[in-house]
Amino acid sequence: MKMKTLSALLLSTLVLSNVAVSAAEGEETRVYGSNGVVEFIANDEPTDPVDPENPDPSNPVEPIDPTDPEGPNPGTDGPLSIDYASSLHFGVNKITNADQTYYADAQEFNGELAGSSRGNYVQISDHRGTVAGWTLTVAQTGGQFESKTAKQFKVLTGSLITFADAKPDSNAKDAPAPTAVESFELDSEGASSLVMSAKDGQGAGTWVDYFGESEVMTINGQEVNKNKAVTLDVPGSTPKEATVYKTSLTWTLTDAPGQ
Repeated sequence: MKMKTLSALLLSTLVLSNVAVSAAEGEETRVYGSNGVVEFIANDEPTDPVDPENPDPSNPVEPIDPTDPEGPNPGTDGPLSIDYASSLHFGVNKITNADQTYYADAQEFNGELAGSSRGNYVQISDHRGTVAGWTLTVAQTGGQFESKTAKQFKVLTGSLITFADAKPDSNAKDAPAPTAVESFELDSEGASSLVMSAKDGQGAGTWVDYFGESEVMTINGQEVNKNKAVTLDVPGSTPKEATVYKTSLTWTLTDAPGQ
C-alpha cells in the first residue's frame, strides 16, 4: 500500500513538472517603448536677492538699503536681469585735513539673516536659456560726491570709490562661471567700469559678485560691521562741511557676450 502511494506521488510530481516546463516554453514576450520629454522656456519672472555666501534662489533674503529706508529698488524685468546691487554707506566720520580711506558698511539683512552681515554684492540672473553671454558694468552717474545743503564746500573733490576682492559665485556649480574683474575704480565723470562678463557658453543661471567680507571694526568708539574691500578715498586737502555728501551708481547689464 505504501509502495502504491509513493509511486502515485512520484508520478504526480513528474506530470506537474512537465506541465510547468511546457507552460514556460510556451510563453511569449512583448516589448514596447515610450518616451519622456520636458521642455524649458525663458523665464521673465523676477529673481529675489540671495545670500552672497550661499547663493541659492530657493532661499531668498531681504537685504537692507543703508541709504534709503524704503529701499532697496526692485530688480529689473526680463529673463536677463539685475536682481540686486548694494548701496554704499561710508559711515559718519570726523572732519580732518589728513588723507583718509573710509570703508563701506557691510551688507545687512532683515528676515532670516537679520543680525548677519556680508560683503557688498551685485546679483544678476540669465534665464534666457540661450547661454549666449552677457556683460555687467557700473558707472558713477551721480558725479562727484556732492551736498545740497553745504554752504560753501559742496563737492568732495578728488574722492574715489574702489571695489576689490571680487568673487563670482552661484549654486549652478556645473555652469561655466563668468569672469569677475578683481578690482576696479569708479570714474566720477561717469565712465563705465567693467564688473563681470560671461562669454558665449558661460554665466547661465543666477550669479553674485561679492566684494570682500564683513568684519567688525571700532570707529568713533563704536563697533560696526565694515567691508574693507569697498572704499572711499578722500584727500585731506579737500575741505568738508558737517553735512551729508551723496552720489549715485548705475549698474548696466547687456546681452553682449564678454571678450
